[in-house]
Amino acid sequence: MEEQRPRTQTVSTTTSSYCETFTTSASLAYDRSFISTVPGLLLLAEIVFGLLVWALIAGSEYFLYPAFGWVMFVAVFYWVLTVFLFILFITRAYTRIHKVPWTFVSLCFYGSAFVLYLIAAVVDAVSITKEIDDHNYNSWTASAFFAFLVTACYAVSTYFSFRSWRTRS
Repeated sequence: MEEQRPRTQTVSTTTSSYCETFTTSASLAYDRSFISTVPGLLLLAEIVFGLLVWALIAGSEYFLYPAFGWVMFVAVFYWVLTVFLFILFITRAYTRIHKVPWTFVSLCFYGSAFVLYLIAAVVDAVSITKEIDDHNYNSWTASAFFAFLVTACYAVSTYFSFRSWRTRS
């Protein structure tokens, strides 16, 4: 049998401070002036009107009617993405991600939001009748109104994004 050597009880560790790797330049900035610009105001309007669209439909029995399910999907999907985009712009986090062509991304986002919201707003407006459900009639009518408002906001945002993309490309 082979003779076993005694084990040593020494453990080597190294320590580093977690805060040493971050400097003040790594923090996100809050851009107050963004809210006062036209794109900032449009983003806020899209968030508010989009929230009203899906909240008014969610408060009804929309799941019984597939058309309202589509409107609900478009409204919630673009509301979440718009909130995300608003956070990116107000914190200027997009300036830290250099490899993403933000003007083109925002043009694609706003263009697709405009087209799908236009379809959803038309579907919403066409699907409303008092005969189907008198109880939810007012909610659905209001949701169609706000769907057209948010569609108009996305159309104007698409225009501004297109202008910004054309000047930078």
